[in-house]
Amino acid sequence: MKKFGRNLLWMATAGVLALGMVACGGKSTTGSSSGSKEEGSTQAGSEQAGTEKAGEKAEAKMEGSNGSFTVGFDQEFPPMGFVGEDGSYTGYDLELAEEVAKRLDLTFVPKPINWDAKDLELNSGNIDCIWNGFGMEGREDSYTFVGPYLANKQVFVVREDSDISSLSDLKGKAVEVQKDSTGLTALNREENKSLKDSFGSLTEVGDYQNAMMDLESGACDAICMDSVVAEYQIKTFKKKAKVLSESLTEEQYGIGFKKGNTELADKVKKTLLEMKEEGAIDKINEKWFGTTEGFILQ
Repeated sequence: MKKFGRNLLWMATAGVLALGMVACGGKSTTGSSSGSKEEGSTQAGSEQAGTEKAGEKAEAKMEGSNGSFTVGFDQEFPPMGFVGEDGSYTGYDLELAEEVAKRLDLTFVPKPINWDAKDLELNSGNIDCIWNGFGMEGREDSYTFVGPYLANKQVFVVREDSDISSLSDLKGKAVEVQKDSTGLTALNREENKSLKDSFGSLTEVGDYQNAMMDLESGACDAICMDSVVAEYQIKTFKKKAKVLSESLTEEQYGIGFKKGNTELADKVKKTLLEMKEEGAIDKINEKWFGTTEGFILQ
């Protein structure tokens, strides 16, 4: 109680002093703050410019969730998106996305997702887009796409010492394919029915990393997968595997946004084209694929 009484007395005293200062110095304070008309307009102009600049930044961040750009990807899909040796998320698509976010003044958030739940993640707003070797064929009406930006094929990978050399040699063999992938979609088409029916078995797996391990161990005879991923796996990780020369289908990758989200999609496309014009895309392509060619966005 004593401490409280002292504080109350101090506050009362401070209040009296403040009133005295206002009464004595109010006139001169008013005079100094008004200054000249020119100073006042300069300050107002500066404040207005700052407000406009903040408004521009807010507009740039409008489409991202709280100023962020959240990209959904399969973390077992090198070289497009995966977990690097240091434990961080990396990959060709993620590097493109991160640079786009930086240029749009958005915080880049890579979010690994279950590939077969990607539509749920997108439609619920958990992610802003699907950017991870996402084949456009057959999905054109389901998303607002930016693309195509990269060409790809669906191919079959077999062990290096395998006697399988053509699609017809897959008869009676154990084949694996990723769930909800373009490869699975292609195999389910009518024109590929006879090929699919010729397999001894067709197993859907969660990711291609496990499929490659199954191939190495002999748990399967072939994998239907993206050529970009297959070639990267074989080259980078020295896999004792080979890609059959006959491809199942050709496709093109796109960046999938929720249907109708044209504003953010247009910003991303414009930024990618600027990066292409400036040569930034060439550097990223060279890093991941050893060539400046391949990026086809127009």
